[in-house]
Amino acid sequence: MRRRAGKLGCLFLIIIVIIVGIVVYGWRAMQPTAASEQPVAYTLEQGTSSATLANQLEEKGLIRNATAFRLYLKMNSQGSQFKAGDYEFIPGMTYEQIITKLNNAEVIVPKTMKFTIPEGYTVTQIADKLSGEGFVDRAKFMALVDDPSQFKQAREWNVPTGKGILHPLEGYLFPATYNLPIESTEEDVIANMLAGTRTNLNSIKELDAKLKVRKMTLHELLTEASLVEREVVVPEERAEVAGVIDNRLKKNMRLQIDATVQYALGKQKARLLYSDLEIDSPYNTYRNEGLPPGPIANPGIEAIRAALEPKTSEYLYYVTKKDGTGSHLFAKTYQEHLKNIEISKATSSTNGG
Repeated sequence: MRRRAGKLGCLFLIIIVIIVGIVVYGWRAMQPTAASEQPVAYTLEQGTSSATLANQLEEKGLIRNATAFRLYLKMNSQGSQFKAGDYEFIPGMTYEQIITKLNNAEVIVPKTMKFTIPEGYTVTQIADKLSGEGFVDRAKFMALVDDPSQFKQAREWNVPTGKGILHPLEGYLFPATYNLPIESTEEDVIANMLAGTRTNLNSIKELDAKLKVRKMTLHELLTEASLVEREVVVPEERAEVAGVIDNRLKKNMRLQIDATVQYALGKQKARLLYSDLEIDSPYNTYRNEGLPPGPIANPGIEAIRAALEPKTSEYLYYVTKKDGTGSHLFAKTYQEHLKNIEISKATSSTNGG
């Protein structure tokens, strides 16, 4: 009897030892892996089974034991709500932390290059901004700007080159906010900006018919729009300034627009000198009649609309008020213009200028 009881006790002890061993093994298998600060990327594909998920997490060193993780999921009714996507896990995470991340779809937000190009920026300003933000190589960007033949959209528009044009794609890169994949190349950036111009031009109803009525090419439209963009601060005056440009062109008067001289100089100056107005450049509208050979900046859609449908008036001159508003005084005759200049100077003195 004692011998039998001894055998049962020994068996019971063995069973206890086995159970304890299993528990200890299971407990250890469920413990987080060694902690690390280096994230591990993992992509959960749509339709991935819990078994496959567990095996993949083990292979990546994110869990100790795939079987233990799979059993944990089953015992806690987890896994059916996991969301597919790209994740990052930190070694040392607990089961609960991993499960919560998968349930809540805490996926990696793809890294992008997000940038905003203001209306009226030149291609060199765009190149400086994007290279300064680390998105493009400036030399590569400018080389592409000067070779429109590499872009399908530019070929479709027959963007002109030569004839004194400084940068062929000037005026064709639409100013807006862009959010592109971080791996985008200089070609991708320019192609997207060209697409931005195409999309906005397509928003203008009967564009081709209106260009025909105006007897303008698309290139001439963007050139005039760029002048409006650089000259106008007050939005309501865009069509008015476009009307003045139109009136002067019809009368074969030189446009005498300061912004064209700034562009020819290749730099912005607070005040132009008389010597600046004599710069030998096809863009200098003080020396040359008609529009410059190409745009002097990249205009926004409202400037393009204004150039397409300028306001009808008899104005031939305008001068910027010196009162800080950026608005203009318009005149029909040169004598009226001279009076407006004096008025502008007076407002400057009144306002401490």
